[in-house]
Amino acid sequence: MAEQEHSSDTTHFGYQTVSADDKAGLVRDVFDSVASRYDIMNDLMSAGLHRIWKRYAIDQAALRPGNVVLDLAGGTGDLTRQFARKVGKEGHVVLADINAAMLEQGRRRLVDAGVAGNVSIAQVDAEELPFADRSFDCVAMAFGLRNVTDKNAALTSMYRVLKPGGKTMILEFSEPSKAIKPAYELYSFKVLPALGKLIADDADSYRYLAESIRMHPNQEELKAMMQESGFERCRYHNLAAGIVALHVGYRI
Repeated sequence: MAEQEHSSDTTHFGYQTVSADDKAGLVRDVFDSVASRYDIMNDLMSAGLHRIWKRYAIDQAALRPGNVVLDLAGGTGDLTRQFARKVGKEGHVVLADINAAMLEQGRRRLVDAGVAGNVSIAQVDAEELPFADRSFDCVAMAFGLRNVTDKNAALTSMYRVLKPGGKTMILEFSEPSKAIKPAYELYSFKVLPALGKLIADDADSYRYLAESIRMHPNQEELKAMMQESGFERCRYHNLAAGIVALHVGYRI
């Protein structure tokens, strides 16, 4: 499951080796394709469990009124909507994503939910966040890190913009327990692409998403990467037998 070694000029796009300069564009094409049906597909793919996983992350954030939060790779705004309610009118949430089509979906959903006044939207690259040092009480990233070309650069950037005493939370697919791995593999590579074809008319994008999960660092590897980026008191919580893990790290 660990990321394969590549030269500085190449990286992985699912199971393919591609130019590092090309990956962001390839990922953008995937999310351009699935943006309008992203939430529906998430519900189908996880049988609605992604909402429980996100709720757990929101609870672990333990936000207070007045906090400033960065929802990185926030896409359609699931976390932003809840964060905005937690921080209140005294606080602020930045919904950030590299993909314009996903942010447009997020903007529409925020408007429909009546969330306004304490939220802003920014199209950003996680590897080079355009925010001042020590700007946020919490930086959250749900199901986005595996799509980043240079994960170490993203983690370093997240650490830089975090206030002392603040926390970063990364909710991401991870390595499941051995007991469920055979069934999980079958589901990922047979059922998911079929659902993608049926619902979004796009089997390839969902095949990539399944492959990207396998190439992502496992629980211990990601924890070590966070520590190397400066985070302290790092820990992770396995959800659904390790199919998903929530990593937490602090800037002390």
